[in-house]
Amino acid sequence: MPVTAITLVCNPDAEALSDDIVDEAMHRLLELTGGAEVRRRTLAEDVAEDLLVDAALDRAAAEALFADILAAAPADVIVQPVAHRRKRLLVADMDSTIIGQECIDELADFAGLKAEISAITERAMRGELDFAAALKERVGMLKGLSESVLDACYRTRITLNPGAKTLVATMNRLGATTLLVSGGFTFFVERVAQLAGFRHFQANELLIERGALAGAVRMPILGREAKEAALRQYAGARSIPLAETIAAGDGANDLDMLRAAGLGVAFRAKPKVAAAAAASIRHCDLTALLYAQGIARAAFAT
Repeated sequence: MPVTAITLVCNPDAEALSDDIVDEAMHRLLELTGGAEVRRRTLAEDVAEDLLVDAALDRAAAEALFADILAAAPADVIVQPVAHRRKRLLVADMDSTIIGQECIDELADFAGLKAEISAITERAMRGELDFAAALKERVGMLKGLSESVLDACYRTRITLNPGAKTLVATMNRLGATTLLVSGGFTFFVERVAQLAGFRHFQANELLIERGALAGAVRMPILGREAKEAALRQYAGARSIPLAETIAAGDGANDLDMLRAAGLGVAFRAKPKVAAAAAASIRHCDLTALLYAQGIARAAFAT
């Protein structure tokens, strides 16, 4: 008999998952499944709850069943088979996923072009523009910007999203491989990988000429296809089944990676991405990726 894990998570600061909410969710599951056994496991009091049900359910069914509950809390739901739930490879996008910013938009601010460049970024992340073409256009607009701005931008603008360090540290401690992938730039990705604790990273390289941005990146451009390829390569090289991989991202160039992963998580993502991914997180922080694996807060690395 298939067993489905339904994980309810909310913003850790809100502690919105009361016993009444969880009890109502369990009651609805019993009604939907005709009395199938539902087992509750608290992962973090008032923040994360596992409901294990002896029935096959999917994300659409659970979201429809809990729509009013999730909206009122507010909370997110992650639905997946229990089999292969623990993951051995974490692959995460950087901009607007592991960090709270889009690095190229912050660089553009130093050039007085943030409005123009961020508009292109938004369209590219929504899947309305070809990623490589949009990247070339934006990088070209930054030609001549002093190389020193890269360091100033990183130091003054870039911050990790809540839960990032805990997610990566816990996955590392459990023996998983951790990979940060980005269509952005190695200058930032290398530093963010070190700050968050990722053991591996992949990104595009900005070309520098005479102390200034040359307006181009080293070819080939690493984008949507490269992210999926990295997931498959790292999994294959370590004999990790794709079912035991987890990926997180927010933009259209993350879609192939999210679909290839055992669990693809759209994190505060664009609508197209949130709809297509196996799971969508809007309220919880990045520790949702740990709760999704059934890892209790008491087991998090600190």
